[in-house]
Amino acid sequence: MFLSLLASEVKWYPVLFDSALNAVRSTATWLTLAIVIAFATCVCVLKGEKREKFIKYALIGIIIYAAVTGVTLLALTLIEDGIVVMLFVPLTVLIIAVAASAVTLFFKRNKPVYIAAGCTVGGALLATLICTGVYSADALAKNESIALYVAALLTFAAVVSSAALIDKHKFEFDSKSIAYAAICIAMSFALSYMRIVRMPQGGSITPASLLPLMLYAFMFGAKKGVFAGFVYGLLQAVQSPDGVIHPAQFVLDFPAAFACIGLAGLFAGLKPLEKLPQIQFLLGGVVAGLGRFIMHFLSGTFAFGTYAPEGQPAWLYSLGYQAGYVLPDIAIAVAVGVAVLCSPAIVRAVKKFSPREQSAPNPQETQTEK
Repeated sequence: MFLSLLASEVKWYPVLFDSALNAVRSTATWLTLAIVIAFATCVCVLKGEKREKFIKYALIGIIIYAAVTGVTLLALTLIEDGIVVMLFVPLTVLIIAVAASAVTLFFKRNKPVYIAAGCTVGGALLATLICTGVYSADALAKNESIALYVAALLTFAAVVSSAALIDKHKFEFDSKSIAYAAICIAMSFALSYMRIVRMPQGGSITPASLLPLMLYAFMFGAKKGVFAGFVYGLLQAVQSPDGVIHPAQFVLDFPAAFACIGLAGLFAGLKPLEKLPQIQFLLGGVVAGLGRFIMHFLSGTFAFGTYAPEGQPAWLYSLGYQAGYVLPDIAIAVAVGVAVLCSPAIVRAVKKFSPREQSAPNPQETQTEK
C-alpha cells in the first residue's frame, strides 16, 4: 500500500514536457547524458597531448554548460515553481561566481586570482546562506526535539571522524583541489535539477548528480570530499528551502547527508586493491550511500513522522520512503562511476590529477637524477 501510494504521487521528469520548466529539465537530462557519453568516448580514443588538451577545454565547456543550465532552470523555477526572489538572486550570483572562478583558474593561477576567486565565491555563498536563514527563520523555530539534535550531532561527528581517521592525507587545499572542487560542486548542483523522479515530501532520483562529488573524493581524498559535500549540501538547502522545518533536521538532510558523499574516497588508497580502482570506488560509494541514507532516515523518523499513514510507525515510514529514492539515486551514481573507471585511459587521467600520485616519487625521475 505504501509503495503504491508513492508510485501514484511521484513524477517521471525525463519524459515530462507539460511545462517550460519540465521541458527544459527533460531536454537537459538527455543532453547531459549525451555529453557524458561523448566525453568518455573522446577520453578513451584520444592519446597523449591531444587528450590532455581535450580534457582541459572540455571541462571548461562543461562548467559553462552546467552554469547556463542551472541559471536557466532557476529562472524557470522562479516563474513557475514558486522560488522567491530572495533566494533566486543570491543563488544565481553564486552559480555564476563559481563557474567564472573555476574557468579563470584554468588559465591563470596566482595569488591575486586565488584571493579574488575565494572572496567572490565566499561572499556569494555567505549572502545565499543569510538569505536562506532569513527566509526559513519561522520554520526553523517550530520544532524542538532533543532526540533530533542528538542524532544530528552524533552522526555528523561520525562522518567527520571517519574521514579524519582513515584518510591520512593532509587537509590542505591547493589551487588544483579548489578548482576541481568548484567544478564538481557546480556539475553536481546542475545535475540535481535534472530529476528522473521527484518524491512527494522531498527527495528525488537524478541522473548520477552525485557522481562528480564522488569522483572528487576519490581523487583528492575523503577529507576534502566531505568538505565539498558539506558545501554542496548547503546549496541543496537553498534549492529546497521549504524542506527545512527544524535546525537539526536541516543539518541531517542537507550538509550532513551530502558530506557523507565525501566518504566515497575512503578506499581510494587501499593498497590491496590498488590495481582495481573500480572496486575501490564501489566500496567507497556503498559507504557514502549508506551514510546519506542513515542521515535521511533519522531526519524522516524524528521530523517527518507525522506524514506516516495512520497506524504505521514513523521509523517504518521513513525507512520505506528514504529507500525509495536514496538507494536508487546512489546506485545510479555508483554504477556510472564504476563503468567510467573501467576505462584505463580515464583511470590514468584520474591518477594523474590526484595529489596521491603526485606526492609519490617517480622511479624514472629518480634514476635520471642518479
